[in-house]
Amino acid sequence: MCFSGVVGISKGSVWSVRFSSIALCAWVHGDPRKVVYPTDSSGQFCGQKDTINENKTILFYFNILKCASPIVLINLQCPTTQLCVSKCPDRFATYIDMQGSYRHNKSYWEYYRQFCKPGFNKPWKVRIYTYISIDVLKRCFPDFSTKNGILTVANQTTFKDGRGKTRNVTDLREAANGINNVLDARSVGMKIFEDYASSWHWILIGLFIAMIVSLLFLVLLRFTAGVLFWIFILGVIGIIGYGIWHCYWEYDHLQGTPGSDLTIYDIGFQTDFRVYLQLRQTWLAFMIILCIVEVFIILMLIFLRNRIRIAIALLQEGSRAIGYIMSTLFYPIITFVLIAICISYWAVTAVFLSTSGEPVYKVMANQTLCKYANLTCDPETFNTTNVTKLCVGAQCTFAFYGGESFYHKYIFIFQLSNAFVFLWLVNFAIALGQCTLAGAFASYYWAFRKPADIPPCPLFSSFGRAIRYHTGSLAFGSLILAIVQLIRIILEYLDHKLKGTQNSFTRFLLCCLKCCFWCLEKFIKFINRNAYIMIAIYGKNFCTSAKEAFFLLMRNVVRVAVLDKVTDFLLFLGKLLVAGGVGVLAFFFFTHRIPVFTQETPTLNYYWVPLLTVIIGSYLIAHGFFSVYAMCVDTLFLCFCEDLERNDGSTAKPYYMSASLHRILGKKELSPKKAMG
Repeated sequence: MCFSGVVGISKGSVWSVRFSSIALCAWVHGDPRKVVYPTDSSGQFCGQKDTINENKTILFYFNILKCASPIVLINLQCPTTQLCVSKCPDRFATYIDMQGSYRHNKSYWEYYRQFCKPGFNKPWKVRIYTYISIDVLKRCFPDFSTKNGILTVANQTTFKDGRGKTRNVTDLREAANGINNVLDARSVGMKIFEDYASSWHWILIGLFIAMIVSLLFLVLLRFTAGVLFWIFILGVIGIIGYGIWHCYWEYDHLQGTPGSDLTIYDIGFQTDFRVYLQLRQTWLAFMIILCIVEVFIILMLIFLRNRIRIAIALLQEGSRAIGYIMSTLFYPIITFVLIAICISYWAVTAVFLSTSGEPVYKVMANQTLCKYANLTCDPETFNTTNVTKLCVGAQCTFAFYGGESFYHKYIFIFQLSNAFVFLWLVNFAIALGQCTLAGAFASYYWAFRKPADIPPCPLFSSFGRAIRYHTGSLAFGSLILAIVQLIRIILEYLDHKLKGTQNSFTRFLLCCLKCCFWCLEKFIKFINRNAYIMIAIYGKNFCTSAKEAFFLLMRNVVRVAVLDKVTDFLLFLGKLLVAGGVGVLAFFFFTHRIPVFTQETPTLNYYWVPLLTVIIGSYLIAHGFFSVYAMCVDTLFLCFCEDLERNDGSTAKPYYMSASLHRILGKKELSPKKAMG
């Protein structure tokens, strides 16, 4: 039994052992060859070494007209006999043609018999036909082409099926719909691969430039955070002011124009929205709305000016902290490696689970004439049963991989469990990174004299503490988040399944549940992030840290809101600067618009391939660096709030905050030692 051995294990490790047992069972029963190799009607793999099909790597379908679509073919669920062949047919041939030429030309039969079952030597009983086809995904599909707008196969518009009936090639198209798209996709894929092969080193150079620009932006935030923010705010105020003036100008300009004094209520709803722009009331409404927004922004700036100054000072302090602990910028690489391992574990286990079934054989016969059609059968004993007598022409052929055991019945549940483990592990890797970075930056803040009192190797020390003391708390927080994410996945699955239903209440209920759990996930991520910071500072358990962090933030809710928005804006501006700037540079380079590098620029099929790669890669690099910066700011903010509540600036309880924050708060002067820091 796969799940034996969990009895007697301590309660805290039962779930981990069970999940490990799922992976172990999958690796024992699974067979990835079922994904790599096509499978014939006997359940044997095409192209597998040391078998009779070693040189037969392609799957041929006796009657492709029975196949509904390429998806059915790729999943090996086509209700027709399937055979491994060494090459696809290169001519049209039917059993009538074969019988007519068998007595006169034996070579015709020799060509035809390679598409029959091994050992078959009765040409007068042949009931298949061949069609000119090509190898697509290791399967024989008709070689479609279009000539003068007419669909053809090898320049022919008709063919004869297995019983000599003339058919149109459109019947083949219906059976293999979308094959041309697959071929086009493969051709495009080869060109994209060629572009990557000729430009990969330039892509790496572009990503390296993105890394340097990201580092420079973080360093310059120490000096430019306030300038960038106030330039943006003044720009917004100026744009809104211009909007107010323009609305007034339009309102005054329409005075006396016939029909402009009508109200919106008078003209009702109009599909041409330009009609509303001819009304004075429309521009008056716009002007009033913009005036309200303008006044609101100005009042917010007046009443929140000190909090905005604190937010900017914390951003500058975060840049200074990263400057002292530069190793934190490269920690996202560790998180990336851990997440890559989690993805690999999930993918491998999922493949083994999906391929862990046993070959299932079913009776293939006419369902209207044979009651045994589609029933399971045993190919070794099938010919000795009465089925072949009661159902003439019935065959016991491979259908799919499955099974009737407990393990095979609950494959879907195991896949769901595997997905849950994946979510849990990924969230744990992220939590470990957040706790590690929080510990490093907290050690910076609580150093009384900066940087003299910062402990050596703060990042490594914080990582060691997180692994040794806080693994359980991080795992618990990750577990809560993983449960909510799994519920969201199940809701998305149900929504996809019920899309065609007409039940409005069900759709409304699902929509509400999806919205609620989306909000819950965002809230839990917010609580977890701050709980991990408190864990890194005080070393308490998850629940206590989450409670203390939540109430601490609620006591400083306005500061939280201001800091969050200011940080989001500056980091968004930084990501836009890095990705956009490097993207523009890459565009000019790959389109041969930089004269100095015209000779070095590679010749490409699609210049957008390396361009998009550079832009997306630059954004991800900037996101990685800026996520460290955001964690730094959040950690410093919680430390700052704790500092204000625990200390009063006296000699007995001095503040640990920087001199700039101290000046903004208007507190007592720092002690001489602190001022030197």
